[in-house]
Amino acid sequence: MSTATMVDYTNKKILAPMVRISSLPMRLLSLEYGADLVYCEEIIDHKILSAKRIENELLGTVDYVLSDETVVFRTCPQEKEKLIFQLGTCDAQRALRAAKKVEKDISGIDVNMGCPKEFSIKGGMGAALLTQPEKVKQILTTLVNGLTIPVTCKIRILPQLEDTISLAKIIESTGVAALAIHGRTKAERPQHRNHNDVIKAVAQTLTIPVIANGASKEITTFEDIEKFRLDTGASSVMLARSAEWNTSVFRSQGRLLLHDVIKQYLRYAIDYDNNVINTKYCILNMMHDNMKDSEGEPMLGVTEMSEICKIWNMSDQYNKVLEERKKKKAKLVKQNGADDAGIKRRKLEDGKTLFELPVRFIRMNYPDAVSPKQLLHNWCLKNHCKAHYDTVERPEDRCFNSVITLGDIKYTTPYWEKTKRHAEQGAAIAFLVLNDIPDGRIKNSEDAKEDLPRKWRAFYHTNTEPCCDKNYSPVLSNPPVDSVHHRGQGEESPVKTTPDLSTGNLINGDRIIESCDKTIETFDVITDHTVQKCVSVEGDSEQPETTQ
Repeated sequence: MSTATMVDYTNKKILAPMVRISSLPMRLLSLEYGADLVYCEEIIDHKILSAKRIENELLGTVDYVLSDETVVFRTCPQEKEKLIFQLGTCDAQRALRAAKKVEKDISGIDVNMGCPKEFSIKGGMGAALLTQPEKVKQILTTLVNGLTIPVTCKIRILPQLEDTISLAKIIESTGVAALAIHGRTKAERPQHRNHNDVIKAVAQTLTIPVIANGASKEITTFEDIEKFRLDTGASSVMLARSAEWNTSVFRSQGRLLLHDVIKQYLRYAIDYDNNVINTKYCILNMMHDNMKDSEGEPMLGVTEMSEICKIWNMSDQYNKVLEERKKKKAKLVKQNGADDAGIKRRKLEDGKTLFELPVRFIRMNYPDAVSPKQLLHNWCLKNHCKAHYDTVERPEDRCFNSVITLGDIKYTTPYWEKTKRHAEQGAAIAFLVLNDIPDGRIKNSEDAKEDLPRKWRAFYHTNTEPCCDKNYSPVLSNPPVDSVHHRGQGEESPVKTTPDLSTGNLINGDRIIESCDKTIETFDVITDHTVQKCVSVEGDSEQPETTQ
């Protein structure tokens, strides 16, 4: 291991890895208030291996993005020297491949060997490893020998002290830089007492730094952190719930009012385009004992970032950032020569024309009673025509893409979705938008901007006859053998698996012959990642858990 990249784990105040909490805004806020190190939430090895590393020039971040545009992990230079990446794994070689992938963007790797949640244990990860010392040794030894950054792990205690000490000695023998210990067993929960005495016994046995964790009930002030460290005999302290509830607990000058802490968190969420679902989740958890405040009830119903900003009197800041980002985006587009519109026209071998439109189905933007597929079906009934859905599943990640055929024109999106339903809804939106048919989206949605669809339709209409002419009644050619005749909203189309989709294109061998090169605004989830190398959609997390 290169000594140039070593992290000092002694006498440190650390933000714990908390699922859906320890995302970029919370990590930056913790560092601002005085945390020495910050851990990201646990990320499973399979997920990071299937993600693509993208340098997001617009936000100044590095994003790891899945094929469906979900951002698995986002970081920035400001935190690199103090960022520890927590990995969920049960396989040594897969863990090494995942760690090597992010190695240059972080300062340390931590293996989660303490999460008691079912999703982790069933996968052989987290606390499931506590009773598998040989696998623990294999995983950690492989990582220590294969990486140029320090390796640590985080465990829970075992029911018997001697077993905990024995496991700790095995972990130390692998060459790890430190060991974090949550002072509860796999079966115990926050309401149970943290076993500080067990942590102390382990700390007295090992020669590597021990990081004490699990005392959120004991720590409410900055001074309590040092008291807990002395009580456990540990080298450092890791904070979970106490930091989540008021991150300013890291301040040596004393805690701030929660209202001010939340507003500062929100500034980071705005600056780094954190998604509204995660932002809402974090703020509600920060307010856990303060939901009777005036902001509490309104926060429960928010669905858009602008609504959150309005509640916290930060609309001006939000709008300012959006305007600055818009200008920077236009500059990047000009510099990079990127095709900002995203619409593409392809001529297929069978003579048909395929239009690829960068739109997606975001469930919260549509009412429960209607969907784009339903609206398309109704339109087809009215116009005496039929839509055919051809849906394929990509084998390597089991994501879906769908193409709709009406007459000699096909409609699709460039995205591979986690579900077949979302892929088909996206293709339906592409058809409806290009043919100027309302797709049912909620009118007050932030994504419902009309300037971009107008430019898409202008490009579309210059390259084909519009399908929404009131006299239109196409005579459809027979669909391909493996395509699906979609007879009604209730009828599901079978899935076709395509063996070679490494290029990400649905139809192999097709060439793009035209594209719209106009500079446009954003639409739907096509936000800031329309610029090459710029992706700005935060992704989904595992089930909520604040301590591991």
